Amino acid sequence: MNTLRKYKRITVKIGSALLVDRARGLKREWLTSLVDDIATLSANGADVLVVSSGAIALGRTILGLGKRGLKLEESQAAAAVGQIALASAWSEELGRTGLKSGQILLTLGDTEERRRYLNARATIGTLLKMKAVPIINENDTVATTEIRYGDNDRLAARVATMMGGDLLVLLSDIDGLYTAPPQVDPNAKFLPLVERITPDIEAMAGAAASELSRGGMRTKLDAGKIATSAGTAMIITSGARQNPLAAIERGERFTLFKPSRTPVNGYKTWIAGQLEPAGRLTVDAGAVRALMSGKSLLPAGVKLVSGRFSRGDTVAVLSPDGREIARGLVAYDAADAVKIAGLKTEQIEAVLGHQARSAMVHRDDLVVDGGPQMLEDTAEGEGISHAQDA
Repeated sequence: MNTLRKYKRITVKIGSALLVDRARGLKREWLTSLVDDIATLSANGADVLVVSSGAIALGRTILGLGKRGLKLEESQAAAAVGQIALASAWSEELGRTGLKSGQILLTLGDTEERRRYLNARATIGTLLKMKAVPIINENDTVATTEIRYGDNDRLAARVATMMGGDLLVLLSDIDGLYTAPPQVDPNAKFLPLVERITPDIEAMAGAAASELSRGGMRTKLDAGKIATSAGTAMIITSGARQNPLAAIERGERFTLFKPSRTPVNGYKTWIAGQLEPAGRLTVDAGAVRALMSGKSLLPAGVKLVSGRFSRGDTVAVLSPDGREIARGLVAYDAADAVKIAGLKTEQIEAVLGHQARSAMVHRDDLVVDGGPQMLEDTAEGEGISHAQDA
């Protein structure tokens, strides 16, 4: 696999529809072919991590729950049954090739809370050192609608970046990114390479193509933003064929998303990958330009504060037209942020009644998603910046 051989740590995400047939259950022959691919990568010296969907889909088949919609507790029960069967199948197939496996079940909090994030990273890292293949899934037995990833695309991206991976492969029911959903637009053009995920690229995303899938192309692009910003390349390709990883080398279609040329460090990778910011700060054009140049965000550049957050929570920073341009750890509670938004540094103490930090979000705790295109899109002539070094 010459195309994949240059990568040393590869995370492979598998969608439910690839692994589970609604009527017959686990697609064992397909799983066998995929594990053969994984064994080849491992023999070539790569660490391979697997993010495997399918627990609920497999569990509902085993329990005979049919096509009907499931209540939350029924989905959790299906996950409990399916996860055992899924883990067993992975263990058997990997064992056949001489590889060991370990099961990791994550919740949203395991990657969003810093201490739990570091603990999960240490556990997965130890498995890799022991030459075991981590089989990772969201813990659907306890996850709820309000507190969950909801799709394994973004979970896979978080795992890949958490572990310092250099490639994320999303095996899906589509062979890559098109200019429009191909099942809707027959004139949609295939894109073999994406240099950077811009708003125009995001506009190409459609809805989920399979009833078993929670995600769609939009979540895959979300995953791509998480991965590429941390220096991890991403491939989207079809898994609906035998030996889907070897198919990449055979010349089958895939879309490659190039990693950022200036990836963020480990701490900022954790910030950038936060899935649901606790609040949002809308800033003016001057602040956008200053953030692009590496400055901290001062209250003077903030025009609107929304959300309920506490000091240290992750907030999204929005441009005047509503686009997210950065994420960071906010230095103020929401109530105080509202009071000082738009104020100059020397005015803050009089409003809050005590001496406070000059930065709303310090540059050391800030990850900016921008570049030349963002600067071109920013209106000119807005005066000097409201964001400065802090």
